[in-house]
Amino acid sequence: MSAPKPVPQAQAEPDRVWFRFMRLHQRMLTQMSARIRTLGLSIPQFDLLSTLTEQEGISQSELAQRLYVTKGNVSGLVDRLVQAGLVERRAIAGDRRSYAMHLTPEGRRLAEAGIAAQRDFVASTLGKLQQEDLTELDRLVVLWRDLARAVDTE
Repeated sequence: MSAPKPVPQAQAEPDRVWFRFMRLHQRMLTQMSARIRTLGLSIPQFDLLSTLTEQEGISQSELAQRLYVTKGNVSGLVDRLVQAGLVERRAIAGDRRSYAMHLTPEGRRLAEAGIAAQRDFVASTLGKLQQEDLTELDRLVVLWRDLARAVDTE
């Protein structure tokens, strides 16, 4: 008895892959948002706090660039986090218009708790892929990202 012949897979269509990717993104964002909400944070708040764990003392303009949002959006977000006691604005010597953003101890605690929740979530999803599959996925995502960046420059 011979081995069964593999069933040929339908050729992937870019539109179908795009929609699958977008639906996956939405599902993952929804699931991660639920985890972050248990800390009393929204995803944008967590993004800002976790960005400050990487580099404190950056300006609101630098934060806006790193978060891919407008300066106005980051300003309102920082205002709310300052009011909540999670972020401090500190004067920058020689610059009367800009402030350096710093985490308070509570802001750092929440950021680290969110990062731990994110690590656990990633481990329970992507972390279950075989290494070779993860490597291939990473290669394809980087390739797709580079193609998208090239469109930005056209």
